[in-house]
Amino acid sequence: MNILDIIIERKRQEIKESKSKITLQQLKDSEFFNRNTLSLKETLQSKSGIIAEFKRQSPSKGIINDTVSPIEVVSAYENFGASAVSILTDKDFFGGNFNDILKVRREINIPILRKDFMIDEYQFYEAKSIGADVILLIAVCLSTSQVLEFTELSHQLGLEVLLEIHTEEELQHINKNIDFVGINNRNLKDFKVDLQHSVNLKNQLPKNVLSIAESGIYNTEDFNYLKEKGFDGFLMGEYFMKSENPAKAFEEFINKIS
Repeated sequence: MNILDIIIERKRQEIKESKSKITLQQLKDSEFFNRNTLSLKETLQSKSGIIAEFKRQSPSKGIINDTVSPIEVVSAYENFGASAVSILTDKDFFGGNFNDILKVRREINIPILRKDFMIDEYQFYEAKSIGADVILLIAVCLSTSQVLEFTELSHQLGLEVLLEIHTEEELQHINKNIDFVGINNRNLKDFKVDLQHSVNLKNQLPKNVLSIAESGIYNTEDFNYLKEKGFDGFLMGEYFMKSENPAKAFEEFINKIS
């Protein structure tokens, strides 16, 4: 089993445990479930285009930064022009939790992407209940029919959908209802980064699809290269989070690209 297989197997166990503790009705009765969500489609084009991520750790890098406050970091992301924030909610492999979103939902007025491995209907109700606006679907983890089903459910709940792909085969997962297609510069199976591979895939996307470059953007040169190649947005986390002061790192990056 590769690391992705291990993560998905653990995720199935985690979902089963969650269902035994919190019912679907309890999720629907939660504070944020009926709030009007914010649109990444709107903020992506009116701000920097960066979806700035709060991430404590990853399987490939280990601990990245587990000392900073989610509220402090994401508030700075918003103040300095992020189009949205991405917050990891996977606990075992990325050190995330639902409270990271719950804590910041009242503090910021830009969309929140719940970043996790979404493989079950229940998780979409969870996402809505904690105040997320956008969810991530990872093509390699899902069938084309699941992507369509989960996209329809997300839209019923008022959530936008970012579909992540990495291979040409995964292009078939794109359907007309997808809001954004993210192209992961990092292969989830071996964690190698290849920006040119992502550009080649971007050129095969339907022309009306908003494209997001994900992961492996380590400097302004990478950012500018991908922007010149036509990407509409950029999901970045490690570049900022590896700094002792992610808020300051984001501010400095914005100043450079401006």
